[in-house]
Amino acid sequence: MIATAALTVLAGVLAGAHGAISAALGGAVSVGAGWTSVRVASGRKADSAGGVLVIALTAEGVKLGVFVVLLWLVLAFYPDVVATAFLGSFVATVLIFSMAFFVREHNQSGS
Repeated sequence: MIATAALTVLAGVLAGAHGAISAALGGAVSVGAGWTSVRVASGRKADSAGGVLVIALTAEGVKLGVFVVLLWLVLAFYPDVVATAFLGSFVATVLIFSMAFFVREHNQSGS
């Protein structure tokens, strides 16, 4: 969300109101698809490693489907989209979400 907000402000400065709206929509597509994927994955319980894999692949498939539908909706119904801002924000937020896998919590003890 922070990256989307920052890119929205940057696109607004560089490309005006339509650039800001385009960047916000690009981030919203990514966030919406990620949220949908999480809802699919968290709504199911696995009893085995294979079950976990099926849930993960199902969630990723749903996310890709939501990506396609939301990207099509924006490009079809917003004629003033600034493609650079829209796709730049979309790609940046997708990359940030994919990097979240590598982030681990770090708890500091009072030593």
